[in-house]
Amino acid sequence: MLRLPLPSLLLAALLTGCQSVQDRPPTTVATLQPADLGSGKVRVTATTNMVADLAREIGGDRVTVSALMGPGVDPHLYKASARDVRTLQGAHLILYGGLHLEGKMVELLEKSGRAVAVTEQIPHDRLLRPDGAEGLPDPHVWFDVSLWKFAAGTTRDALSAADPAGKAQYAQNAAAYLRQLDALDAEVMTLTHSIPKERRVLVTAHDAFNYFARRYGVEVRGVQGVSTAAEAGTQNIQALARFVSQRGIPAVFVESSVPQRTVDAVIEAARAQGHTLRIGGELFSDALGAAGTPEGTYIGMVRHNAHAISSALGGLK
Repeated sequence: MLRLPLPSLLLAALLTGCQSVQDRPPTTVATLQPADLGSGKVRVTATTNMVADLAREIGGDRVTVSALMGPGVDPHLYKASARDVRTLQGAHLILYGGLHLEGKMVELLEKSGRAVAVTEQIPHDRLLRPDGAEGLPDPHVWFDVSLWKFAAGTTRDALSAADPAGKAQYAQNAAAYLRQLDALDAEVMTLTHSIPKERRVLVTAHDAFNYFARRYGVEVRGVQGVSTAAEAGTQNIQALARFVSQRGIPAVFVESSVPQRTVDAVIEAARAQGHTLRIGGELFSDALGAAGTPEGTYIGMVRHNAHAISSALGGLK
């Protein structure tokens, strides 16, 4: 028999009431019911700060938004706390990444009756399914800005369903934000294409950047797999060190939400093979930067990453 930790048991009870978790199908935008708002704002709870940023951009002054996971938090390993349970209980709308980004927590969220995955409208044929992931899609879709536009559209639609009176404002805010995303997509394309072709290789701690690679024309190598729950073996590290040495790659990157030790191990292994590698900078992968900084927004985070990658690999600074 599966034994859930106390926070998970509380979460199941509070989000589903007396109805069994198994009895209720996952909520989608199409099945989301209007919230009982009274005269107040829409209380939105997001799992990650990337999703929270979407809600703030599109919700504007009609919403109050809280994020369960802050800067530097790894959603693959996150476990809900009792405080999270209370926050979720008080939400009119819950937005989450989906595609198994939040792990087992999603099994409970999707039965709540008011939780929507912002990735639900992304066409299935545009999702990547890496080898070794048991057929599951790679959840890191935000690194392809053209895919994150679908998430913005879903957020607009979910807010409109929960708060029909705000539909026109949500549509206006979303249209303005989508124009910003189009400009960002073009900027990232320009930066990556400025890198010499032989150096368009992005080496990071784990395979979070596959969508970035496909969209912007770079090759990616991660020490770990798509989930940070996977361990990096000595064989993987040695093979990656040989690869960067043979290709003459000048830099590897650390990630804000992943320990640096695996990248350090690759640098040491490359040094033993006679190749000098340096850290090209810190990239934001599974979480945004601190609130109030440029990297604390989705657009600022993507722009930071693109400039760091381009500069370290010999492209535009």
